[in-house]
Amino acid sequence: MGIVISLIIIGLLLVFAEVLIIPGVGVAGILGIAAMAGSCVYAFMEMSQTAGIIVTAVNAVLLVLITVWVLRAKTWQRLALQTNIDSKAIVPEADVVPGTIGITVTRLAPMGTARFGDLRLEVTAREGIIDPGVEVEVVEVDGIKVYVAALTSNVIE
Repeated sequence: MGIVISLIIIGLLLVFAEVLIIPGVGVAGILGIAAMAGSCVYAFMEMSQTAGIIVTAVNAVLLVLITVWVLRAKTWQRLALQTNIDSKAIVPEADVVPGTIGITVTRLAPMGTARFGDLRLEVTAREGIIDPGVEVEVVEVDGIKVYVAALTSNVIE
């Protein structure tokens, strides 16, 4: 009887693991169902037909209970993360407006760093790749994104 109970417990644990930890139809779920089926087969072969029917009924009831428990919405609400992230990125106080002239510090492919006076910002090139040391002009500021275009022809298309 100990083997039957052990197989049922192992099967339930593997089915729980499949449902809650590693979702999908995978190895844990298949092994869990196989362990529960093995408990039924063992009960029929090594015990009696009555014991096999009882074990099969117990396994069926347990699987139905697990299915009902998993499909309830409250089960997933308890497991889901309830906090919302309402913070925003800190926007640096940059005094760059369209028309500001600067020099690229790194290669813009299409993003990189440019210097506008004493201020270093991450910028995005509008077209092509811009080498370091090339003069650029701010063409658009969209929130924290700064778009630039090269003033000279050192742009790689």
